[in-house]
Amino acid sequence: MSVQSFSLSPFDSVFEPATLNFSGSVERIDHRLVLQYNLFDDLSEVLIPAAKSPNRQHDLWKTTCFEFFLSGQDDRQYWEFNLSPSGDWNAYRFDHYRAGMQEETAFSSLPFEIETRSHQTSLTIELDLTLIQIAQSIDLGITAVIEQFDHQITYWALKHCGKEADFHIRESFALKL
Repeated sequence: MSVQSFSLSPFDSVFEPATLNFSGSVERIDHRLVLQYNLFDDLSEVLIPAAKSPNRQHDLWKTTCFEFFLSGQDDRQYWEFNLSPSGDWNAYRFDHYRAGMQEETAFSSLPFEIETRSHQTSLTIELDLTLIQIAQSIDLGITAVIEQFDHQITYWALKHCGKEADFHIRESFALKL
């Protein structure tokens, strides 16, 4: 399969497109999903949590956090993955829209790479889809929560389908792999 590029847009934001840009690429190779995020912050307004020893943590979405949602096509069940630039992570399984949430125990760790340079943060993860038994085509929603130094929170996604920022809406799982 070829690499697909993407860009995220804010739900409702004060960021000017010229000062904050969120893009990346995704590729599915057999039973692996390779996802790379690239956050460009020309004014250095984004709060990036300091790197530390990675742990499974809840509530990562309360500050800057890169996320993705995936499901088999036509399945009600889906997964949410939260990846903090600090190295912390979590994965959840849902029975259907926001129902039956459980930590996904198939993962004891989610190793991903973070690279932070002046005005740029990149995150790359390679996920083994066999751990959650997805072999068929998948629907993928790529999202992020961004916190500024003034503590304003913005919500970024491939596609916003609700009246409020809601990454769980199935129609926002806009990439087909």
